[in-house]
Amino acid sequence: MELDDAYANGAHIAGAETYPPRWNEAAQAFRDSMEAQGRARLGEAYGTGDRNRFDLFLPEGTPRGIVIFVHGGYWLNFDASTWSHLAAGPLEKGWAVALPSYDLCPSVRISEITLQIAQAVQKIAEMVPGPIALTGHSAGGHLVARMLAPEMLPPEVAERIAHVVPISPLADLRPLLRTSMNENLRLDEAEAWAESPIAQPVPEVPATVWVGADERPAFLDQARWLAEAWGCGNVIVPGKHHFDVIDALADPQDALVTTLTTPA
Repeated sequence: MELDDAYANGAHIAGAETYPPRWNEAAQAFRDSMEAQGRARLGEAYGTGDRNRFDLFLPEGTPRGIVIFVHGGYWLNFDASTWSHLAAGPLEKGWAVALPSYDLCPSVRISEITLQIAQAVQKIAEMVPGPIALTGHSAGGHLVARMLAPEMLPPEVAERIAHVVPISPLADLRPLLRTSMNENLRLDEAEAWAESPIAQPVPEVPATVWVGADERPAFLDQARWLAEAWGCGNVIVPGKHHFDVIDALADPQDALVTTLTTPA
């Protein structure tokens, strides 16, 4: 369809097919190490479905807070287990990290996934005290941005959110109506707008949009639209594309990790 190429990331990244195996290998090694240290709680339930689970990784000592990372994949692919290694950066800063999975389209609608992530955030907040930093990549960037919608989270959870950092987010879902993947997303005009973070009121919570400079123009546009709608910062990282912009989460010294773990 008209916008298929605009939202096709892998087709424009050299060696794109090598990334998922590398992610999975790094994630498995990380989980094995954290389990051996007794610092991993894997498969914690937040709902009744098989995919309503999250992995929780704990720092040494009392957590300073909790970073929640929501994975991408156009609401169609992956689960939390592919991204475990990205918890390394915040953990080194003394923060716990949780990574939820969720049901995928077409078995559910995007609006249902949003509610699942809200449920996951509530459950994670019960388990780890302190400030909450939300981040997510691509579709996950959309989902964490949606958590700032009015009444999405209970007041006692919402007031703990210290920063939200959507990475390469999908902020206006209406263009996806003109992609062939919408056969599985099943968006209509009403849901596409209702689920678009740019349609939400400007949040009072600190927010920073993050995107790679070498991403598809559509994703640079999406990041800019969200930053403009919310009046927040839009960090464009030189030399990074859609698949490697998230690598920074594993580096405790990177600006992305510093932004997440330094409450405003």
